[in-house]
Parts: sequence; C-alpha cells; structure tokens
Amino acid sequence: MKFFRNLTFFIGLVFMSFSINFENPDSELLNKVITEIEERNTYDWKKYPLGLFSKEQFKKEANYAKKQLKQLNKINPKNLSETEFISLELLKFKLQDTIDYYDFERFLNPLLSDSGFHTSFPFIVRPFQNYNQVKRYLDQLNAIPDRVNQFLPLLREGLEKGVSQPRIIFNGYESSYNDHIVSNFKESYFYTPFNDLPRTLSLSQKDSILTAAEVAITKHVIPQFKVVKTFFEEEYYPKTRSAIGILETPNGKEYYQSRIDFYTTLKMTPQSIHEKGLEEVARINAKMIDIVKEVEYKGSLTEFIDFLRTDSQFYAKTSEQLLAHARNISKKLDEQLPRYFKTLPRKPYGVAPVPDAIAPKYTSGRYVGTSPTSTDPGYYWVNTYNLSSRPLYVFPSLTAHEAVPGHHLQGSLNSELPESIPQFRRDLYLSAYGEGWGLYSEYLADEMGIYSTPYEHFGKLTYEMWRASRLVVDTGIHAFGWTREEAVNFMSKNTALSIHEVNTEIDRYISWPGQAISYKIGELKIRELREKAEKELGNQFDIRDFHEVILEKGTVTLPILESRILGYIKSKQFN
Repeated sequence: MKFFRNLTFFIGLVFMSFSINFENPDSELLNKVITEIEERNTYDWKKYPLGLFSKEQFKKEANYAKKQLKQLNKINPKNLSETEFISLELLKFKLQDTIDYYDFERFLNPLLSDSGFHTSFPFIVRPFQNYNQVKRYLDQLNAIPDRVNQFLPLLREGLEKGVSQPRIIFNGYESSYNDHIVSNFKESYFYTPFNDLPRTLSLSQKDSILTAAEVAITKHVIPQFKVVKTFFEEEYYPKTRSAIGILETPNGKEYYQSRIDFYTTLKMTPQSIHEKGLEEVARINAKMIDIVKEVEYKGSLTEFIDFLRTDSQFYAKTSEQLLAHARNISKKLDEQLPRYFKTLPRKPYGVAPVPDAIAPKYTSGRYVGTSPTSTDPGYYWVNTYNLSSRPLYVFPSLTAHEAVPGHHLQGSLNSELPESIPQFRRDLYLSAYGEGWGLYSEYLADEMGIYSTPYEHFGKLTYEMWRASRLVVDTGIHAFGWTREEAVNFMSKNTALSIHEVNTEIDRYISWPGQAISYKIGELKIRELREKAEKELGNQFDIRDFHEVILEKGTVTLPILESRILGYIKSKQFN
C-alpha cells in the first residue's frame, strides 16, 4: 500500500513538473498586459461623465501605450494560439495609433466637417427606462461646461500651430450650435427625454427630476452653446487655414501616410491608391453606361445622372414616406439573412430619422450602435433633411450598408463575441474591416435580390462609384494638391449623388484624411478573398461558412483576415 502511495506521489510530481515545463510565458505576458489595460481606469468617470480630453491626458495615454507596446514586443507570436495571436496584433495596432495621435498632435484638431466636441452632445439623448439612466443623463448635462472648457484650449493651440481645419469646410456649421440656443428650456432637444419619464417613478421623483432638468438646461446647456458660438465666430473661424490639403500642415506628409496605414491596415502609397481608384472608376463607369442603354435613355451618362438628380419620381414627398421606404427595404433584407449567415445578432435594430439638431451637415444615413447591456436597440438613422437630395434608388444600398447585413449585423456580432475574446476586441472598430464589410454588404444585397429596378441597380453602382471616387479624391486633396473645386467636379461627374451630398462628402474628406479610403480597400480585399475561395473550393464553397470565418473572430486587420480565409480554404481542401 505504501508503495502505491509513493508511486502516486511520484507520478503527481512528474505531472506537476510536466505542466510547469509547458506553461507558456508568452501567453501569460499577453494576458497580463490585456488584463492590465482592460482593468485600468484612465480617469474618474464620476468626475468626468463626458470624458477627459486635456493635453496632459493625451500625453499620459501615449506614454502608457509606449510602455505596454514595449512589453508586447517581447512576445514570440509563434508561441501563441490563433486567438492570442489576433489579440496581440490588434492590441499593438491599437496602441500604436494612440501614440501616433499624440505624436502628430492631432488632439489639437478635434473637429470634422460634420462633427465636433459639441456636436457629440446630442448623442447622449436617449429614452429613459429607469431612475439611474435619468441621473446619469443629468450628470452628463451638468458636465457640458467642463467638456467645453477642456476643448477650447486645444483648439486655440491648434490654431497657433497651424493644424486647424480649413475654413471652407465650415459652411453651414453654425447650425451645430445655433439650433441649441433656445429661449425656452422645454424647446431644447436635450429636454425631449424628460417628456416621457419612466412610469415607475413617483410623482415627487418626477417633480424633482423636472426641476433638475430645468436648471441643467438653463444654466449648463444653453449658455455653453452660446460660449461655443462666440468662440467659433469671433475667435476660431477668422484664424483657420485656407489650404485644404493635409500636406500644408506640420508633418502633413508623414501624418497622411500614418492615416493610410491605420485606415487601410495595409502598407500602401497614395500613388497606388490613386491609381486603383481610377481603375475602379473606369470599370464601374462602363457598367453605368450599360444601364443607361438598358432603360433606353436618349442621352449621355452625364445627362442621365442629371435626370436622376432632378426628376421628382425618384424622391420622397415627405419624411414619413422616406422612413417607410427605408423600413420596407430593411425588412426585405432581414428575411434573407438566414440563407447567408450561420450566426445572427441577438440585438434588434430600429429605423429612425437623424436628429434635426445635426441633420443639415450629416450624411445620408448612419448606423448608431449601443452596448450589449443597453436596453436600447441599434439604430439605422435616415437623414430626412432636404428630401430633394435623398434619392430613393440609393436606399437599397444605403440600408444594406448601415443596417443588415452591414453595420448592425457585423457590429452587434462583434459586441456579442464570447468572453474568451478579450473585451477590447469586442469594443474594437477598424474602418477597413467594418466599412469594407459595409460596402461588401451592398454587393451581397444584389445576390439577395434586393435591387428590383434598373434604377436601383444604378443606385448600387453610384454608391460603389462613390467609394471608388474617394480613392481618387482623398489622395488628390491630401497628396497631389487638388483644389476643392477639382474634387467636387470629379465627384459630381462620376456619381449620381446629389450636389448637396457631393459637397457634404468633399468637406468630410478634407477634414478626415484617409478615412474615406478604407471602404473600397476593405471591400476589394473581401471580394478578392471570396473569389479565391470560390475558385479553389468549387462546389465545396459554402457562403454561410465563408461569412462565419469573416465574422466569428470579430474585427481584424485585412492581413489577419486574409490569413484566416487562406486557412479556411486549406482546411476545406484537406477534408
């Protein structure tokens, strides 16, 4: 008996020794860094309900990112599992962007043509489900003065250093603050959630909440929009730069290349992107001409585009009609999803208008997601402002991109990834992957039979042309010295977008270098990989399997995506 006890003890020691020898220090270090980053509190959220955006904070975050990147560079990727390898590469990518953001001092230029630190305030307006949501919202309203005071010094320093936005993109920008300067607090957009308080609240609670709302909006919201107005009109606009290209700013060439690297997740030059864009424009142009012939239109492509822009048959008469059109298309797409996807998101989505407060300078549509724990659905926002610039024939493409199978499906699945995937990956968004998927979804909608008329097919092509033109226009502006007029002319000539949309989009590209490139580059990579899988697998190819491989690990860089698809092809070939 003693012999067996000793033998058992000896075997246990051997097993422990074996386990210790096979511990993976690279995995341990990776998990340690991830855990530290995810558990770290960058600042006190109770003190700063709308975030902390000081120069000192950006420096602190960049230094922290450098420290963690140094740790991650010690890891041998060959010793990691696939999931761990993806986490390593994505975390390094994310940390490097934090460093670049500070090193290039782009925190001094926190404005875009259609957004800014003050235009983000309307996004906090949500219906209330309980008292805690009400309290958090009131805390956020009361924090607006602090948020404004954080950003004004950054903008002033940006002016001094020559990294402001060009003046030309701010045409119409005054609506972003004027619309919130109201005489009666109940007319404020920020008051709207208080019109429908949760039924579970007592009368005394409701009374105290409404009193607090009046104080918050009267003393902290409306006055701050007046501060913003004074700052922009008297101090900021007169000193903004006239040149539109990023090359005209300090370290502009290097910064633009860093944005290309980030938004495409590839190593590409402005020249190669420009040439690819011209190639795609020519290809799509030929398909557009085919549709002009199909509908037997007697005129040139340019004349046909003008016809689409001006004929009333292609436009909704009311906002309600436009929203109903978008909802109808979204339901047609919903019913097709099981045929193309193995896994569908748990969270539903709604179709709603873009808030009036931001609509004039806002894009035609956008997806607005929510956290997995939120009681709110995701929303496909449709811009009902200026109906004559919202052609109905583009809505199948727009809906597929923003709702399903586009951003809602991909974004929700990403946030619903299993807990074995680190939280930072469940929160991660990379434009080449996400927007590439959105544009691929427009292509996929054709297979689903969503485009029912030649005009809707033309709408699909003009949206594809829009993204192809971006490759030309973005690089033209920021690498090759194009004027705004040249960019507008190229876009209006080659797409059927309304002139209002063309101008809105050009201003967006001027203010956001490199981002617009990501859509087409991402889509081209996904379609390239699908064509390769179909060719090599033949009748073994399964569209649901292919989509599962793309989506099941969440957001990834394009090189990682390519590696996964090549692995999927090999595994099918060996089975």
